[in-house]
Amino acid sequence: MEIRVLRYFLMVAREENITKAANLLHLTQPTLSRQLMQLEEELGVTLFHRGKHNIILTEDGMLLRRRAEEIVSLADKTMDDFQHRQEQLAGTIAIGSGELQSSRVLTQLITLFQKENPLVTFTIYSGNSDNIKERIERGLLDIGLLQEPVDISKYSFIRTPVQEQWGILVRTDSPLAQKDCVTPEDLADVPLIMPARETVRNELFNWFGSYAESLRIIASGNLLYNLAFLARDSGSCILTLNLGCSYEGLRFVHLCPELKGGTVLVWKKAQVFSPVASAFIDFSKNQIPVIAQQSFTAEQSLYNHDSF
Repeated sequence: MEIRVLRYFLMVAREENITKAANLLHLTQPTLSRQLMQLEEELGVTLFHRGKHNIILTEDGMLLRRRAEEIVSLADKTMDDFQHRQEQLAGTIAIGSGELQSSRVLTQLITLFQKENPLVTFTIYSGNSDNIKERIERGLLDIGLLQEPVDISKYSFIRTPVQEQWGILVRTDSPLAQKDCVTPEDLADVPLIMPARETVRNELFNWFGSYAESLRIIASGNLLYNLAFLARDSGSCILTLNLGCSYEGLRFVHLCPELKGGTVLVWKKAQVFSPVASAFIDFSKNQIPVIAQQSFTAEQSLYNHDSF
């Protein structure tokens, strides 16, 4: 099974038409058809349902599409790493990050690093900590910004200086929106939308204490933008981190007692990285303490100003 043939397969799967795919690949239609039939023979499965005007993937075809996308992506990343080994520091760094306030630390690192290394580009994958760890293990990501609690025993890491603050997003016409903060008792009989990650849910259940058994959980998810529509339409509350974003018709209210969590920038232990990824990791090790000190100094200055 050659990478080249997998690229052919992915093009046909995207276009759902062999003639269009062949034109885009600069191949003749018979050549492309023969390559696909040889791939099916090699795998011993039927990959396409063939019609008069288009072809669509079978279940086996959809499985191969997912695998092929990962294989081709990893092959491209490997090729990019080797191509830039002997040149000026250049290449692509693949980073995964959740929806976090700590992302601004990551953006600072990227911005500062690119100023020194303008030939470096970044690929940013958005997902939760479980998704990101899985892609790191597969070699599709170099580095991940993970929300705690998370098992990082397999990774080297740096803690970021930002503490993530938990609260709820609730409709502005709800009595809860008028509060400065909400307690477990306030939320005991309210329809709730929870995070999808089990470890995070367990942390929130601990915060609820004895009220955890009586919660009305109506949905879970990991994309806040989508969940915000559900909360606004259904009148439910989203348990979420404070991302500093505004959503029409919704207000963020902190939890009390407050619940906070940290984040970590991680990469695999004993991993041989490309020169550009290694340089960025070393840069992050040196720069994050500087960012942390700058944040502390800014907070102290603001505190002293408010004291007057």
